Amino acid sequence: MDNNSKDLMRIIQQKFSRLSKGQKLIAEYILKHYDKAAFMTAAKLGTSVGVSESTVVRFANELGFSGYPNLQKSLQEMIKNKLTSVQRIELSNDYISQGNALKGVLKADMENIRVTLEKINHNTFDGVVNSIFEARNIYIIGLRSSTALADFLGFYLNLILDNVKVVGYGISDILEQMINVNENDLVIGIGFPRYAVKTIDALTFAQNRNAKVVALTDSLLSPLAAKADYTLIAQSNMASFVDSLVAPLSVINALIMAVGLREKEKISNTFSRLEHIWEEYQVYDYKDKDKDNQ
Repeated sequence: MDNNSKDLMRIIQQKFSRLSKGQKLIAEYILKHYDKAAFMTAAKLGTSVGVSESTVVRFANELGFSGYPNLQKSLQEMIKNKLTSVQRIELSNDYISQGNALKGVLKADMENIRVTLEKINHNTFDGVVNSIFEARNIYIIGLRSSTALADFLGFYLNLILDNVKVVGYGISDILEQMINVNENDLVIGIGFPRYAVKTIDALTFAQNRNAKVVALTDSLLSPLAAKADYTLIAQSNMASFVDSLVAPLSVINALIMAVGLREKEKISNTFSRLEHIWEEYQVYDYKDKDKDNQ
């Protein structure tokens, strides 16, 4: 455990003797099952230990939190980079059953987008867009499940700009692909718990070479954020072995749109040429169009 987790657990242990009988039940449950408690509502936690929701709220207050959501957030910060895939599977079995998977996951993703809209800094977002246009070269790195996000961002930025490179696993090592990074360049790192070490290394490499660094991650406490000049926050909470990438992808869509709006004429010309290429080489299904022309 890190210092934050030790501090929280120590507070619970130190205050244990002064807690009420019901609060002690909550404390014992959290000490033993903090990974599950972190994703429980106050009502759910109360039901699990046999106390009322108000007792759970009073327990949070007794620990020095202004309310249960702050205690829950502290628990989530404590464990989010520690959960193994096996533990995530156990959590998903507890909170998302086969019968409610569709509704449960979609509702969780909706909440992630809602929280992201509240947390994201609009000035930071504008600063990132400006940095994209100021950069000589743009390097994008996202590994493991974040590879899909990096590829998506790279694909669309490459249609608008001509200085974008997606860095990833391949014949060359990741840092070899970034060997020429310097103070004129921008490096965009994408990563969510559990954070890929190679992504952190790449941002450290870029930072040491005075490149401007942007992190798209889940928290200002993220190891990616520690290396960044700009940090875009996107919530990815999901009590599951599947990472929730809906909110990060939405932020990426907004970035692409913001960049595109500054290059309207260029985009129009690019897509006009692409349409001819796509049709000539049958990239897409043009059967319906052919029927219309008959």
